[in-house]
Amino acid sequence: MTDYETQVREAFPELDRIESDDLRDQVVEAWVLGLERGGWRDVHDVPYAWNIHEVDNVEHVRGVTKIALESAELQRDFHGADPDVDVVVAACLLHDVGKCYEYVDHVDDDLVDPDPTYASEEIPHSISGYALAHELGCPLAVQRAIPHFLGEVPKRTMEAELVKSANSASSNAITQATMGITLQEWVEKYSQTS
Repeated sequence: MTDYETQVREAFPELDRIESDDLRDQVVEAWVLGLERGGWRDVHDVPYAWNIHEVDNVEHVRGVTKIALESAELQRDFHGADPDVDVVVAACLLHDVGKCYEYVDHVDDDLVDPDPTYASEEIPHSISGYALAHELGCPLAVQRAIPHFLGEVPKRTMEAELVKSANSASSNAITQATMGITLQEWVEKYSQTS
């Protein structure tokens, strides 16, 4: 049997930035459930995007977390703001956990054996990631910061904005490096087929 917990803890060293042991464990458990229900062989098999397999989801999630942490530090040092680092890190690490459900049809069959109760493209990954965080009792501040598309959450917190902007920065870098286009161009080109 696959030891998802070990995979997740090794894949995301940024977990150590979460001071709360309970929250850190909730983040790990969300990934473990996502991987189990998605039927993934390995956390690194989950792609960044349905049509970009050169970068795995782990690399993207780690990039988002690093960008958000740098931004939070700048907000604190430059502007005197006080973003909750535990919320920022947990939400960054969970913002794309829903891809464990959404992207099962976009990889070779030998990489996944999905549970159809959960795995489907019908629910966007940011919503299924939110649902996982909610199911496991993550704090509301973390849950609110996971949905990262405009209009998904009525109230945007500073932490949620950090996640959203870091996600855009990482996604733009990935689409530029792999396809030579911006994230907006990717959305415009592929939104009809995804």
